[in-house]
Amino acid sequence: MNWVSLNARQANDAAQSDEVALVLVQIEHPSLVAPIRLSSDNTERLSVEPITYGTRSAWNGANPLTEPYLFVGMEIELPGDAEDAPPAARMRFANIDPGLVPMIRSVNLQASVHIAVMLASDPDTPDGVEYRDLRLIDASYDAAAIEIVMTRRPIEDGMFPFARMTKQRFPGLFA
Repeated sequence: MNWVSLNARQANDAAQSDEVALVLVQIEHPSLVAPIRLSSDNTERLSVEPITYGTRSAWNGANPLTEPYLFVGMEIELPGDAEDAPPAARMRFANIDPGLVPMIRSVNLQASVHIAVMLASDPDTPDGVEYRDLRLIDASYDAAAIEIVMTRRPIEDGMFPFARMTKQRFPGLFA
């Protein structure tokens, strides 16, 4: 269960509010020089030439001054809690940069994706909704948009049988 802060609930229930919810996405892969950081909100202008907007946040170890989350208009579907399927998230954003498609082609499908929902007034602290270590399982693109699908690691991939409860491995059990 995700716990949502009182500030977020009040902003959501209010007729008008200055609070803005934003989604931060970080994609990591060993073949990438630096993680890809994306934001759903154009919180501030980062540069004039070329004009770039984004969100400065220290979430997930990013340096707010040198590693901002870049704004990209996106649609995101957060992982659900259906009983018959593992939670999957979908993200769709405009194909506005000619370097995005070659970058997606170069990354194999084992990239890690982290997603968090924040309030723009406090972009360093997830507001109860945070998904870590999702696996990129599908990426499709065309001239207009790029869509990626992420899911958690299947429970079936866990080690079975689990390590035995012996004195050497678990000395506290036999004290």
